[in-house]
Amino acid sequence: MSANQLESFDAHYAGTPLWDIGRPQTAMRKLAEEGAFRGRVLDVGCGTGELALLAAAAGLPTVGIDAAPTAIRAARSKARERGLQARFEVGDALDLGSLGEQFDTVLDSCLFHAFDATDRIRYAASLAGVMPRGARLYLLCIGDHYRPGPVRAAPGGIRARRVTEEVIRATFTTGWQIDAIEQTVVENNRDSTGAPGWLATVTRA
Repeated sequence: MSANQLESFDAHYAGTPLWDIGRPQTAMRKLAEEGAFRGRVLDVGCGTGELALLAAAAGLPTVGIDAAPTAIRAARSKARERGLQARFEVGDALDLGSLGEQFDTVLDSCLFHAFDATDRIRYAASLAGVMPRGARLYLLCIGDHYRPGPVRAAPGGIRARRVTEEVIRATFTTGWQIDAIEQTVVENNRDSTGAPGWLATVTRA
C-alpha cells in the first residue's frame, strides 16, 4: 500500500471506525463456533483484534496484522487484559511475505472491499506467499447487492467497494480453489441492519 493509504487506515482510529463493532462479525464468529479455524491463524486487517482474539481464545496460535498502528496498540492491550496469547503487528496486507511465516487459516473480515482491481491481484499474490497448499482463506466483504446509492468514502478516504461474486472468482484463479461463496450480512456500528455481503471460502491449491 502507499504511504497515504496506510495513513488513511490509521486516521479512522482517531474515533471509532464504521467497521469496529466491538466484537467479531457474526458470519466469522459462526465459522469459529463450527470449528472452521485450524492450525496457525493469520487475521489480515485485524483492526483492534476481536476476531484474532476469538481464534486465540480457542487455543490457536494467532497473528493479527493491520496497517493502523493505533488499532494494533488497542489489540495488544485487549490481549493483555484478557490474558490471551496472540501476536499483533503493524503490517501491509500487500506484503505478507515479509512476515516470513506460513499459516493454515487466513481471515479477512472486511478488508478485501477496500482494494481496487490492481490491489486485489496484488493481495491474492501476497496471500499465496503465506498459505501453503491446503491452507484456507475465509473472506467477508460487502457485496454488490448493497442497497442502491453511491459508494461512500469514510473519513480518511477509504472506500468500501461493492464486490461482485465474479470479482471474487476472478481474483482467486490459478493456484486457488473456491469452495463456496455465500450471501451474508456485514455489520457496522451505524446501521442496525448492516449491509448485504459475501462470505467466501477459498483453499490454496
